[in-house]
Amino acid sequence: MSSRIESVLSETRVFPPSAEFVKQANISGMDAYRGMVAEAEKDFEGFWAKLAKEHLLWHKPFTKTLDESKAPFFRWFYDGETNASYNCLDRHLKTQPDKTAIIFEADDGKVTRISYKALYHEVCKLANALKHHGIKTGDRILIYMPMSIQVVVAMQACARIGATHSVVFGGFSAKSLQERIIDAGATEVITADGQFRGGKEIPLKPVVDEAFAMGGCDAVRNVIVYKRSGSPVSMKAPRDKWWDDVIKGQSDACEPTWVNAEHPLFILYTSGSTGKPKGIQHSTAGYMLWAILTMKWVFDHKKSDVFWCTADVGWVTGHTYITYGPLAAGATEVMFEGVPTYPDAGRFWKIIQDHKVNVFYTAPTAIRSLIKAGADQPKKYDLSSLRILGTVGEPINPEAWMWYHTVVGNERCPIVDTWWQTETGGHLISPLPGATPTKPGSCTFPLPGIIADIVDETGNPVGRGKGGILVIKRPWPAMIRTIWGDPERYRKTYFPEDFKGKLYLAGDGASTDEEGYYRIMGRIDDVLNVSGHRLGTMEIESALVANTKLVAEAAVVGRPDDLTGEAVCAFVVLKGARPTGDEAQKIAKELRDWVGKEIGAIAKPRDIRFGDNLPKTRSGKIMRRLLRSIARGEEITQDVSTLENPAVLEQLKQPL
Repeated sequence: MSSRIESVLSETRVFPPSAEFVKQANISGMDAYRGMVAEAEKDFEGFWAKLAKEHLLWHKPFTKTLDESKAPFFRWFYDGETNASYNCLDRHLKTQPDKTAIIFEADDGKVTRISYKALYHEVCKLANALKHHGIKTGDRILIYMPMSIQVVVAMQACARIGATHSVVFGGFSAKSLQERIIDAGATEVITADGQFRGGKEIPLKPVVDEAFAMGGCDAVRNVIVYKRSGSPVSMKAPRDKWWDDVIKGQSDACEPTWVNAEHPLFILYTSGSTGKPKGIQHSTAGYMLWAILTMKWVFDHKKSDVFWCTADVGWVTGHTYITYGPLAAGATEVMFEGVPTYPDAGRFWKIIQDHKVNVFYTAPTAIRSLIKAGADQPKKYDLSSLRILGTVGEPINPEAWMWYHTVVGNERCPIVDTWWQTETGGHLISPLPGATPTKPGSCTFPLPGIIADIVDETGNPVGRGKGGILVIKRPWPAMIRTIWGDPERYRKTYFPEDFKGKLYLAGDGASTDEEGYYRIMGRIDDVLNVSGHRLGTMEIESALVANTKLVAEAAVVGRPDDLTGEAVCAFVVLKGARPTGDEAQKIAKELRDWVGKEIGAIAKPRDIRFGDNLPKTRSGKIMRRLLRSIARGEEITQDVSTLENPAVLEQLKQPL
């Protein structure tokens, strides 16, 4: 049986950037892109050293670029010293102190603006308070906060004094929080009384209290609580302190703590295949360099831009493209507390109109849900300020790409479909908006300095026009350094012996077409083996969603099957009401036949289940592990507290 993943979708539409856009772009035209790729291939270390000297501010300049002696534990710029907060804030104090750094729009629509100078002073006050609490370089601080200016202040304050932060998404349960506090060895927690999403108040401090009640959090000496909701919460003295009280009387200046380039800037926990969270550890200098470069390359950042990344800071997208990248680039950015459909499905488009957003970066899941909620909604708003659209988090199916291009971008905004992961620190494969002709559903080409390939299960390249396992062949500055407290798991997960420990395993299946365009086909563990054919789930999902008359959203998983090895199980959200009985059977048959026509009979879903929605976290991520359990008829024992909509699980348990 072939280990190659079969690519069965064909996409021939190509959208080159306009001549006007190319002319003004930071990387202008494919020749410029190819020149940078060639430069990196010719002198790999020289390429990165030059960029690090140009774009980062150093306290002690580095003289060594890359240390591969203990691979796969790579070190970059490892004899230099810098500080992430200094690179985000201090560098702008002389040139643009009064420029708006963050425009924060709360769930209820209230808008708060903060300048670079004011943000710097807030960060310094909290940094001094943390020092007053005895926090030292290398101590870990856990942050469990709502989307707010204050969460950026908290992260920057940690970076300023050399403390390592670990942000936990505000939708996670007390058990998840407790596990992360213990694993990180946190000595301080920064939280809030509550947060608002979609008009509802969601408590945070009570969840922290519940985590502490579970035990094992004795190393935490202080809990700082920001007053967001104003609801009464339990405050345990002397451990619990109000944010306003701890910064009262603190100086609004704080010298940055200079740290080694390899100093751990943050730990961010992500789900592992075992269910045990993995603490992804990132460095300071390499991570910051890539955050700045991708802002300039992929988002073509201009000083006049208003940039909006809709992610939550609890995920890596919020770290790189809210807290660090935009501020280091000197951008004005929008932060939003709420959800895209409250008070109605026009919320995102109204924010773009009101704040004259130029660069808009969101998830395909959000795009598909907005299509379902009101495909014509964007036309009611003035979106003429937009110049670049971006997608993140999962592959975007071609039909959603086309809607984004025509309805939101009015056929004039390049779309940057970015492929990357928590572990990569920033975009690795993405169009450059002023250079790359784009294809719907393709993340196009690796960025300069990123040496990617697609291989079979023995590590041998599969060649153009074929599918396989996506790998990165050379280290890059922003890559994961280790799994916190578990270096052996890091080695086995990302540099497996199957590939002689030399290739970074992304965990994604991918294919290229004859022109070398990359298409991500879903996780390797989401590859289905149906009657000896290996099919990427993403391609079947794309085929279902291509039925624009019926389907708003779809997720596909596999379940064991005695006859075919695996059977395709599809979970579908229709554009109309959820069908039942004979109507459901009729629509299911129509969709099976549709997939057969689009891809082939081999890809027809054996099971189709309809729901009002898919099980998603509050940030919009589909919980595919839950869908796998449902498809297999297993009892769900996992924590579902992060789900936006747990009720849909019962709907989806009904097969046809």
